[in-house]
Amino acid sequence: MENQENKENESIDFDSRIPLDDLKEAVSSLKNQMAKVIVGQNDFVELLIAGLLSNGHVLIEGVPGVAKTLTAKLFAKSLDTNFSRIQFTPDLMPSDVLGTSVLNAQKGEFEFKPGPIFSNIILIDEINRAPAKTQAALFEVMEERQITIDGFQHDLEAPFMVLATQNPIEQEGTYALPEAQLDRFLFKIQVDYPNLEDEVDILKSHHNRKGVLPVSQIEAVLNPKNLNELKNQIQEIIVEEKLMLYIASIVGKTRNHSHIYLGASPRASIAVMNASKAFAAINGRDFVIPEDIKKALNPVLAHRLIISPDREMEGITAKEVIEMISQSVEIPR
Repeated sequence: MENQENKENESIDFDSRIPLDDLKEAVSSLKNQMAKVIVGQNDFVELLIAGLLSNGHVLIEGVPGVAKTLTAKLFAKSLDTNFSRIQFTPDLMPSDVLGTSVLNAQKGEFEFKPGPIFSNIILIDEINRAPAKTQAALFEVMEERQITIDGFQHDLEAPFMVLATQNPIEQEGTYALPEAQLDRFLFKIQVDYPNLEDEVDILKSHHNRKGVLPVSQIEAVLNPKNLNELKNQIQEIIVEEKLMLYIASIVGKTRNHSHIYLGASPRASIAVMNASKAFAAINGRDFVIPEDIKKALNPVLAHRLIISPDREMEGITAKEVIEMISQSVEIPR
């Protein structure tokens, strides 16, 4: 009898919690828009949505031709916000991204001319094609949503999200991203080749479009006001203290693991928690469970870890080490 009363109380508490109907509808609409063109990339799309709701930036890595840039463009098109695309090249300068001060001859003073970074959704194509000087120009804007030029601070309007694509490091003409910049990306998404069935569907989709541009098939389903409300809901998702301890224990073990040369920072712990909240909300829950945390671990941590040289030579990957660590930490119940 007592157990039945407890279950009823839990049900009452759950019903009185955060209403997630609007968020579920928005996520469903975003997925439907992407599905008009993108085939077989469900995890990729869900990570983009989770990154957006978590107010984070996303790094997308894969070989040329697997629709990295197209997916990012279509995702931006599904949002009723300003969009800017920057093609990174070896000769790109920081002022080409951030903007510069130009002399106004009539007024006799310098005026700041904003660069393409002053937008809402920024697609940086082939981010690892630019040298360190230009990559470093993104540090402040990605972390603080502001830039400082000639001693003056310029704030960027919300929402602000960077979607960056890169080719694998071993390809010619690329520069490895510095660890400080990698740490500013909430997720790193690895895009692989499609399987045979999906590739056939891609061919059918391309054939049936009859030359119609993919971008023209996408409609905007979220505006900045709606998006801000959804982000506020994500902040209210419940995370129990034992789950915070679970996150901190996993991230902490990356700092003294024999296979890892450089572990993850507290920023990574916060990123895991924020991503877990987004995954919980996307799945219709207003509370985080251990499965949400496990789902967040690899995309949040893999690009933040440096595997020790001897283990790397043995072919051990960051994903494998993360799995080893997560299995060694007891799951809270």
